[in-house]
Amino acid sequence: MATAEQSAQTRTSKGFPMTTASGRISVVLLEGRPLVREGLQALLEREPDIEVTGEASRLDQAMELEAEPDVIVSELVLKEIRGAAIIGSLRRRFERSAILVLTMVTEPTEVEAAFAAGANGYSVKDAAARDVVEAIRKVHRGEEYVEPSLGAALARRTERQGGDAGGELTVREQEVLRLLALGHTNAEIAARMRVSLRTAEAQRARLLQKLGMHTRAELVQCALERGLLRSPD
Repeated sequence: MATAEQSAQTRTSKGFPMTTASGRISVVLLEGRPLVREGLQALLEREPDIEVTGEASRLDQAMELEAEPDVIVSELVLKEIRGAAIIGSLRRRFERSAILVLTMVTEPTEVEAAFAAGANGYSVKDAAARDVVEAIRKVHRGEEYVEPSLGAALARRTERQGGDAGGELTVREQEVLRLLALGHTNAEIAARMRVSLRTAEAQRARLLQKLGMHTRAELVQCALERGLLRSPD
């Protein structure tokens, strides 16, 4: 009889079908621990609108999937690789999939790096089961999700870093600033950053408030000063 680990490898290498005829949210699990992976699968199988269509224990297995799932639930620490590099690899391979990080890593810098690399949501393994399920639904709808306790820590970190011209910007905020300075609309920013229009509008509003700016000319100057744009001369 095949072990759970072998099962994960087999499903991934054969490109387990990602589309669901029932219209349910297709989910792939990237988790190195078989017990955790099986627990997640059991949890999600109870949900009528979610279907686990693939699983992998290593990044290279996940990268071999032939079709894109609606949502990838990924650990941030695997045996062979850890951190935002996992998310960056997944984002480059699965451009249309939403990526939800599910991990025990809670450092604000790691959370920010994951989002900068292309994550759409960040949850933790000691969250309530209903919160993890809701996080999957939110990122599938194009919304951004941050586990509430992490969101508070990120806000406090941003406040400590505040200063003139908005203080230090996260990588994602820098990208929003660059796109705004280039004249992109909220809809275009949402498409480029793979978030919903409402999320893009909220990110724009938070950035403008943080920078204390209101015009595109101010944004262009700020982006140039931060090295986000090339000067015309």
